[in-house]
Amino acid sequence: MRHYLYLSACALLAACSPAMPEGDNAGQAAPASDIAPGDAQHLDIVPVVIRHQGGKADTRLKVEIALTPDQQEKGLMYRTDLKAGDGMLFPMLPARMPSFWMKDTPTSLDMIFIRMDTSIARIAANAEPGDMTPVFAEDPVAAVLELRGGDAERLGIKEGDEVVWGACALEAEPEPVAEPDNYCPD
Repeated sequence: MRHYLYLSACALLAACSPAMPEGDNAGQAAPASDIAPGDAQHLDIVPVVIRHQGGKADTRLKVEIALTPDQQEKGLMYRTDLKAGDGMLFPMLPARMPSFWMKDTPTSLDMIFIRMDTSIARIAANAEPGDMTPVFAEDPVAAVLELRGGDAERLGIKEGDEVVWGACALEAEPEPVAEPDNYCPD
């Protein structure tokens, strides 16, 4: 009988608890229950080379590339499987001033904004999972590279470093090319 009374009291307390507020949730994290891992996308891989200033050895990565508007809109949403060095590249040709957010993204990300001349304009480090606050560059960019949160610092990536990707990132002296999946401009 005591067990029945205990369960009844718990049910009554749960029913009387305030509901989550609805409405504008800008800047707030999404509840973990809203993350649906089955909705995550895994895209084709592209080589990326980051040429550091000051003589430091290049950083070489292989990241996913989001080429279509639908792929770019979904990005790394729902991804719970990112390891060190994992990420996604969002080419934007012609250059534009995009804004990104962390909606439905359960993993902290570093957002690296890349100018048309391949230099890094801005690094938004450790963007908070689920945060709906827009993150943007102050210059038009040719691409945004998202890495797992903390990777930019761990890899020594800094504003002003240069980023190239695609087949030309594998060549010592690449021919100038500016395509969404192969970017080594003159």
